Amino acid sequence: MIAHVQEWLELAARWFHVVVGAAWIGTSFYFNWLNNNVREMETPEDGVKGDLWSVHGGAFYRVVKYQVAPAQLPKTLHWFKYEAYFTWISGVCLLFLVYYLGADGFLIDNEVAEISKGTAVGIGVGALVGGWIFYDLLCKSPLRQRPLVLGGLGFTVACAAAYGLCQVLSARAAYIHIGAILGTCMAGNVFFVIIPGQRKMVDAMIRGDEPDPEPGRAGSLRSLHNNYLTLPVLFIMVSSHYPMTYGHGWNWAILAGIALVGALVRHWFNLHGLGRMNQWLLPAAALGFLGLAFVTRPVAVTDTGPAVSFSKEIHPIIHLRCTPCHAEAPTFEGIVGPQGGVLLETPAQIKGQAASINKNAVQSKYMPLGNLTQITPEERALLGRWIQAGAAID
Repeated sequence: MIAHVQEWLELAARWFHVVVGAAWIGTSFYFNWLNNNVREMETPEDGVKGDLWSVHGGAFYRVVKYQVAPAQLPKTLHWFKYEAYFTWISGVCLLFLVYYLGADGFLIDNEVAEISKGTAVGIGVGALVGGWIFYDLLCKSPLRQRPLVLGGLGFTVACAAAYGLCQVLSARAAYIHIGAILGTCMAGNVFFVIIPGQRKMVDAMIRGDEPDPEPGRAGSLRSLHNNYLTLPVLFIMVSSHYPMTYGHGWNWAILAGIALVGALVRHWFNLHGLGRMNQWLLPAAALGFLGLAFVTRPVAVTDTGPAVSFSKEIHPIIHLRCTPCHAEAPTFEGIVGPQGGVLLETPAQIKGQAASINKNAVQSKYMPLGNLTQITPEERALLGRWIQAGAAID
């Protein structure tokens, strides 16, 4: 019953996380699109930087962007902040429910590092806190005036963090924690910089003072950072479905490559919105993506040993190492249903999942989760030889 309740809590947190995350990303993309597409007005207005006309849903809209602020505040002023806050809160709840409460299967991999649950959780939480502190200090340093240097240094440190986490946590957990670090920086930008800066400007207008434009500039810079971080974070959110990335021997570099591809695509959209057509960014991103696919290609089994018997060798391995979690009534403690909806009980079911077994247990070696059932390298090799030979059922 406890495991069942936990699964429903995970479902609620994940669903809520996706909903509020979509709302946050939607507003973020829209406002960055607005900033990129605002143009100078044909008839200038005092204090107005530009405007934008659009049509949607059968109606016309006009958006005006001020240099700093309007002459007086409107009666109703909409703020955009709770989408970010709820996305981060639900994401942290999901991190605790899945990875920290389920540390044995998701957070720790004894083949990577033999550490305790407390140590693993401490590393994870420390990475989130340390990541935000480093990033915030970096943005407040003189390097904020040199965006390319700041971005390059930030990317290098993120790659180092990915490499380090991949040496102590399970590969899947390392990926998720990099996403959590980036998400924490994004939410921190909203909570600590963007909203307080906007509040200072609004308070100044309420007092009848001229708003200081500096908080707005700082918020604009952090908002731009969030814009470039969005696509890498979105990949990490779905990365658990693709073990050929986090399960690869160069998993941290694969993550860095995919993040770079996402940033290039985002940069193309930003330039396009500014009316600056760049012809090499998208092809470079596509070539990078294809290159990553080539690097992570499956390695063919070259072992030409004796024929592998399904009934005598493969079925016992699957029954001992995989079926405890992939059965109608799992026998592994804490598992209430077949994981991922995959059943590995009958010969027909096992043969039907041969490609998935090859991908998850032979190539990426990510399954069983955390190697809780202690499959051996020799057993993985036998599975690979059987699948390579056609996955025959004797």
